[in-house]
Amino acid sequence: MNFDLPGDLRDMQAIIRDFVLTRVEARAHEIEETNRIPPELLREAAELGLFGLSIPEEYGGVGLGALGRCAVYEALGQGHMGFGGMISAHASIGTSGLVKLGTDEQKRRFLPRMATGECVAGFAITEPSSGSDAANIRTRAEKRGDEYVLNGTKHYISNAPIAGLLTVIAVTDPSKGARGMSAFLVEPQSTPGVSIGKIDEKMGQKGSLSAEVIFEDAAIPASNLLGPPDLGYREALGILTNGRVGIAARSTGAMQRLLDLSVAHAQAREQFGRPIAEFQAVQFMLAEMEIAVQTSRVLWQKVAWMVDEGQDVRRMASVAKYHATEALSQVADKAVQVAGGMGYMKDSPVERFYRDQRLLRIYEGTSEIQKVIIAGDLLRA
Repeated sequence: MNFDLPGDLRDMQAIIRDFVLTRVEARAHEIEETNRIPPELLREAAELGLFGLSIPEEYGGVGLGALGRCAVYEALGQGHMGFGGMISAHASIGTSGLVKLGTDEQKRRFLPRMATGECVAGFAITEPSSGSDAANIRTRAEKRGDEYVLNGTKHYISNAPIAGLLTVIAVTDPSKGARGMSAFLVEPQSTPGVSIGKIDEKMGQKGSLSAEVIFEDAAIPASNLLGPPDLGYREALGILTNGRVGIAARSTGAMQRLLDLSVAHAQAREQFGRPIAEFQAVQFMLAEMEIAVQTSRVLWQKVAWMVDEGQDVRRMASVAKYHATEALSQVADKAVQVAGGMGYMKDSPVERFYRDQRLLRIYEGTSEIQKVIIAGDLLRA
């Protein structure tokens, strides 16, 4: 068994890591202060192909498989997490549904602009009354002639304030419950009846914008139905499942960065006449951080390989996300502890990572939901 990434993926990973550690991190303070990602960074990201990671080459994308995308996501995880969150929300769950289910016409219409970053994408499923209980969706899509009319509200939708395209899950047949939902391609900036609420003020992940999306008699062409009617919920679960592998990879990258910062600080910081790296208590924390990095990396690589092999990853994607995000929480806490007072200061990247990482245990399925999925799959098996 070969656990090394192919050479081309290692090279791409190194390029992206260098970009986020130099160009993006140099603007981290600005992103934190303005809650905006500088346009020039987005242009550079587009030139590197970050918006087209999962888009086939024939539509102008990079066309990476799951292993390649996750290798890039791990590199993104080492930099500003708001920047990485914005890119991954577009390239992962924002794009994968269209790539998998879209008609040729839909792909020709949207994917080339998505690959360049001209059209940023998002995925709208969460509602005020349905977070973890996604089957309780209340947004309705009523068929009227050659249109569907949408009414309802989505909230906490990543990229909504800047999105040119949203994949929206709505109820098309209330009598079927979760089996009566469909997916729609919605252009929020040009569709009458669609409005975006105020930008959410979050604890962390500045620059990765989210907001409510309100539908008030919004007429969507029937040609924008994504995939078969009344199968939107099932397909949404598949999109979220594969997205969880990417979150595990991003978490691994964040852990690696925190470990690197902690090792450097422990070697440079002196107390009682010697570097704190010589104290066993600090060494134990560094060792535990390294264990978390290595186990999480092996997990995401295995699950990404399974995705590329066409295997069912429902259980293992949840295992990978749960393990990596929970481990990242512990690594971030240890990094603050190693840094001491410096790690609690706003100008410290450790403090920023500590805030930013907390969201990863919540979105695209909470840690508790991951355990429900894992246990349910085990019991069915």
